[in-house]
Amino acid sequence: MNRTDDRLLPVLLICAQAVVWPGAALLRGSVPSASALLVAALVAGPVTAALALRRTRPVTTLVLVAAACAVGAGPLPTGAMAVLGTAGVALALFTVATERDTFTAVLCVVALVAWQLLQGLSLHGLSDPNGLDLVLTALLYAAACGAGLLVRRTRRARQTAELLLKRAETERHRLPAVERRRMERELHDVSAHHLTAVVVTAGAALGLRDRRPELAAEALEFAVGTGHEVTRALGAVRAPAPSREDLPSPEDRLLDLVAGFRRLDQQVDCEVDPLPDGAVADAAYGIVREALTNVARHAPGAHTTVRCRYGDTRTDVVVTSAAPPEGSTAHGAGLGGGRGQGFLRSRAREAGGTLHSGPTADGGWEVRAVLPGRTAAPAERPVPRSYRLAQLIAAVGLVLQPLLPVLVIRTETASSSSHVSAGVLFALLAAAQAVALLWLRRAPRPAYGVLLGLALLWPVAMAVGDYTGPVVLPPALSMLATCVALAAEAARKAAPRTAAPRKGRGAVSICGSAAGRDQPPRTRSVTTALRAERIAAVVVHTAAVTVAVLDRGTTVHAWAVAASATAGASLAVGAAWWGGILRGRRDLAARGVRDEQLATWTEEAVRDAWAERRRIAAGLETTVLARTADMVAQAEAGRLDATAERAREALAAMRALLDAVREGEGETGPELRPQPTLQALDLLAHQSRATGREVEIRLTDRVPEHLPTAVDLAAYHAAETVLAAGGEEPAVLELDVHDGTLTLTATGVPGAARPAVRERLAARVAALGGTLTNDRPGTVCLRLPLTAAQESEESAR
Repeated sequence: MNRTDDRLLPVLLICAQAVVWPGAALLRGSVPSASALLVAALVAGPVTAALALRRTRPVTTLVLVAAACAVGAGPLPTGAMAVLGTAGVALALFTVATERDTFTAVLCVVALVAWQLLQGLSLHGLSDPNGLDLVLTALLYAAACGAGLLVRRTRRARQTAELLLKRAETERHRLPAVERRRMERELHDVSAHHLTAVVVTAGAALGLRDRRPELAAEALEFAVGTGHEVTRALGAVRAPAPSREDLPSPEDRLLDLVAGFRRLDQQVDCEVDPLPDGAVADAAYGIVREALTNVARHAPGAHTTVRCRYGDTRTDVVVTSAAPPEGSTAHGAGLGGGRGQGFLRSRAREAGGTLHSGPTADGGWEVRAVLPGRTAAPAERPVPRSYRLAQLIAAVGLVLQPLLPVLVIRTETASSSSHVSAGVLFALLAAAQAVALLWLRRAPRPAYGVLLGLALLWPVAMAVGDYTGPVVLPPALSMLATCVALAAEAARKAAPRTAAPRKGRGAVSICGSAAGRDQPPRTRSVTTALRAERIAAVVVHTAAVTVAVLDRGTTVHAWAVAASATAGASLAVGAAWWGGILRGRRDLAARGVRDEQLATWTEEAVRDAWAERRRIAAGLETTVLARTADMVAQAEAGRLDATAERAREALAAMRALLDAVREGEGETGPELRPQPTLQALDLLAHQSRATGREVEIRLTDRVPEHLPTAVDLAAYHAAETVLAAGGEEPAVLELDVHDGTLTLTATGVPGAARPAVRERLAARVAALGGTLTNDRPGTVCLRLPLTAAQESEESAR
């Protein structure tokens, strides 16, 4: 909401208040006194100004609005603070829930309700005739807080999705460069060690041929062995194993960085958690490097601690240095350009986090960064316990304020009546319903049963408490909790986080495109149970309204009362259910768009990286490998001169290939990108880990290096499909070959049980005559025969 809206709402509230009072009084011919108008203006002005600034200081605004309305309600007539005291306070409380954490919002609601309860008790005691105004006010506050928390959660979910997509987009451009650097590094290692060694050895043997002829045989033997080793190493470069052990992990990079500063006589202690390779790891590395560099410049010899903690929702990177030792000289104090802190903050901001730096109490310096964690949620700063304690003390002090007149001023004897008002009973029932709603997610069926049971107690409370207000109002209030529960259940069923597991049915085999045509029995039972819940809600609340009306007494026939109550309850239950359904469908659509975009960027990243790998591999096959094979052939034939010449040609070809790799990112257009195969699984796993999901690839020794093309492509696309189905659970892909069949088992992929995903998988499997089974929840197993694919390829040739 922009600043214009922030100012508009308070203006609308004060206009509404002016219509209620003194507008209504003027229409009745009653002119308020000048003193009353002055008090109303003195209260409305600060309240409006505070509400206009509510987003910057929401808690302070809430306290000011509540206190001003309470002070103004004393000397003013009834209704003079009705709008500002209800809607104004609710707006301030809504802002607290949207802008502050859940603890602060709930504490404000509890403090407000307790404050008003104690104020009512100090004025009227427990025998207040109705007390329904307190229940209505508490429900208003709870609704405002709940709506604010819902808005905050929705906004946080949207920010999380945006950060996840931003991370995926960053990794989409990063993965091809990472693959290019990996191949460049490994090619350099091959050229710097293996081929150079052959050239040097052969050259030395040629130079000493007359004096030491035995060196020629040793050089030829060394060339043959090294040539085979070069071939194996280049084969690994073209098709690396899909594991995280091939490249140095972010943890190893940080440890190497710390070790380098230790060699500069810096005292550095470190505690580093394993990090996934990606933008967060790069940001953490850059922050630690810059912070340690600043310590070496400005506080040489100071004891420094590096901590990196990787969690589900956040990654904490903290670099703390003590005061420099006495007598130490900062030789590098003038070497910096003064932009290091800005670069640190921009690096953290680009990764989706925040960074703060400043001096410590002992004269040192601390750099603290909060980056996204596994779930890519927006990073939040921790709240100190002392701040929480201060919040509790302030809330208790404000709540006990209404008791001061009783303890200090009031001296009359309290009423000895044992009668309890209906308002107190209503408050207890509302509190019980609120507790049941809190348990709705963990135990939905028992919580729903408790809500229905409590709904039947509201007419009893009306009779026991001698309630004389509107007869339909208390049962209608009790129905709000049931409608909230039904809407939450409908939203959860319309947008399930994971696919519902099917228990007790054994393995389900799907062949061809007939997957998912029949509705599982458990789904039918769940649908029946949900329909029964709605019918039970209508019956219970109809009974509650009918009993309440008949107990009060009415001239309308009982059947007409029951029919009207049934219509009203059915309308409320239906509206709540369909409201939840619409919200769930909207959330499901938003999640689908996010998953589709994430899958698209993952696919593009893998294909770009795969095209880069194939481009470099093509250069290897046509130049380096061919000359290396000639070198081995010449060495086996005993021709040392030709062996040395072929080794120099292979080394020159390798260096030319490295130069070509460094010049650009490749010339293969998107329409010419090769289709990835199982040899690209390491790229797929790397991209998934970089976007926050742990993926492990396991290949047994029985999986051959070369598979039939159709099987190779189908297996990769199946792995890509199950990972693109969404989910945050760690996934494992296992590949094995047994009896001429390639088996791909994916675990930790509950989204693969969705009908659309199963149909796509079944279509790929059916084309090769394979099978698709999911015998356990979250597990998918594909079996692809190799023989049929080989025969079809041979017949096509």
